[in-house]
Amino acid sequence: MLPDKKKILSNPVKDEKITKSTTLGELISQFLESGGFTSSKIGVAYEILKEMVEEDNTTFLSFPADIISTGTRGIINEMVKRKMVDVIITTCGTLDHDIARSFRDYYCGSFDYNDRELKDLGINRLGSVVIPDESYGEIMEEFMQKELEKLYKESKKWTTWKLIEKIGLAIKNDDSILYNAAKNHIPIFVPGITDGSFGSQLWSFKEMNSDFIVDVLQDEHDLSDIIFDAKKTGALMIGGGISKHHTIWWNQFRGGLDSAIYITTAQEYDGSLSGAKLEEAISWKKVKPDAKFVNVYGDITALLPLLVGPLL
Repeated sequence: MLPDKKKILSNPVKDEKITKSTTLGELISQFLESGGFTSSKIGVAYEILKEMVEEDNTTFLSFPADIISTGTRGIINEMVKRKMVDVIITTCGTLDHDIARSFRDYYCGSFDYNDRELKDLGINRLGSVVIPDESYGEIMEEFMQKELEKLYKESKKWTTWKLIEKIGLAIKNDDSILYNAAKNHIPIFVPGITDGSFGSQLWSFKEMNSDFIVDVLQDEHDLSDIIFDAKKTGALMIGGGISKHHTIWWNQFRGGLDSAIYITTAQEYDGSLSGAKLEEAISWKKVKPDAKFVNVYGDITALLPLLVGPLL
């Protein structure tokens, strides 16, 4: 239901004014008064995120793996180092890329490279990032099998989040999200743990050690404890898929998120979860009807520095 006409017309559009001394915080403030279109949504998202970080919230961060192959990894790592989030829910590839990049380089490439020729060169393409074989599969197997041998001697049964924490501490690289999350006791939950190189290494290790157990249901129990103990919950959800769904799924059991930011490039016309607006989540009780929330459309590699920069 619309407010009255006076309320609707209470906030005139103001032109943005940028000089060489304009800060990110000042730019975001101007976005809030710009009237349109994505800029104003970024302004709203910043205000919600600022409140999440500053108040007594249990803040969830969910995202897909692809962005960890890019420089955006550094922004997320800084958020983790500064304890701006309390829980991470992501995909298996995040573990792969974070571990691999802790020891080897990925390279700037192009969407236009010929993939048949890249294959013959032993180079893999992830969008406009290129990854030589030795920077991914080879280093993952070498590092993971060595660490799993150590952890197997410690215990034969693990939850995935505790296994990730132990692996993170073994990385010993300040550029690593896993390392800093482990140091700061920020659990990383990966509901699709077998869908990537990290998961394949777990499978491979179990093939050689049949009594090695990864208890994914204990992960869900531990995640439910976090949910039910939280006074308020908020979420910055980057992209859709299993990471977004697991975040909103578990929050439905406490009546929904109190605040939420969803950043995506997907559209809702096909009924996909990735395209679903947060409004739809209200009908499922995954976001509270009175929650502060915003849907922002755009590429997170460009938007996250704008959103997080003023908070840093």
